[in-house]
Amino acid sequence: MTAYREVRRDGAPGRPGVTGVGRWVRGLAGACHPEPAAAVTVLAGALAIATGRSGWGVVLVVAAVGAGQLSVGWSNDYLDRDRDRVTGRADKPVAAGALPARGVGLAAGAAAVSCVPLSLAAGWWPGLAHVVAVAAAWAYNLGLKATRASVVPYAVAFALLAAFIVGGLPGHPLAPWWLLAAGALLGAGAHFANVLPDLADDEQTGVRGLPHRLGDRPSRLLSAVGLLAASALLVLGPWPPTILGLVGLAAAVILAAGATLAGTAAFRTTIAVAGLDVALLVASGTRLRS
Repeated sequence: MTAYREVRRDGAPGRPGVTGVGRWVRGLAGACHPEPAAAVTVLAGALAIATGRSGWGVVLVVAAVGAGQLSVGWSNDYLDRDRDRVTGRADKPVAAGALPARGVGLAAGAAAVSCVPLSLAAGWWPGLAHVVAVAAAWAYNLGLKATRASVVPYAVAFALLAAFIVGGLPGHPLAPWWLLAAGALLGAGAHFANVLPDLADDEQTGVRGLPHRLGDRPSRLLSAVGLLAASALLVLGPWPPTILGLVGLAAAVILAAGATLAGTAAFRTTIAVAGLDVALLVASGTRLRS
């Protein structure tokens, strides 16, 4: 569920053998992919509130999703450390030598283990849905990112995240089909958008997922189409649509067209469509129950 690209920052490589607690904390914070981890966790919390989860239920959702996101981010930095060194990623603490790889690997494992009971506290099947979502993200890190199936973990993880949040409500209701489909499309669109800025670096290190095989322009188009289709489902799925939803859908059409036609701004425009999808999702609130 790492739906957004990390922002690159210039900086001198850190020194191996970190000893200070402060440097450990700063290094782990930088290695967890803080922007996407925070974005997904905040989205999950906002959606839990919008669907009517209790205060304790919201806390459990945030804790479970946060732990899962930490595990995914840390495992990514641990597994990609050699590739990141080749491409000169000074913003990656492990690759830059600011943190020992073993420590980050252990942190990833600990976060993954803690994610299981936190997820299952919502109920056995909603919890299992979230565990599978996190496992899909790990599968991406472990090698699916370099295959034609690179989009699958994103689609599965985002759909199951919605199932986890809705399923944790009293009575464990099933999420409506249109919400699961919108989650899958949002994840797929986010995957293409996430990879676009790094196509050259990934090719240099042997990572050739579906976007790399299709190329820049087709990937840009698929990203916009996937996010626009998600917008349509989020507005039209809980029929009848609201006026606010229809306005949001019109805005999504304009942004999607811009993402398809834009050059260097395509990534940012596509992320704007994804942000609008998130707003539409949260605005649906209690209409998300089947």
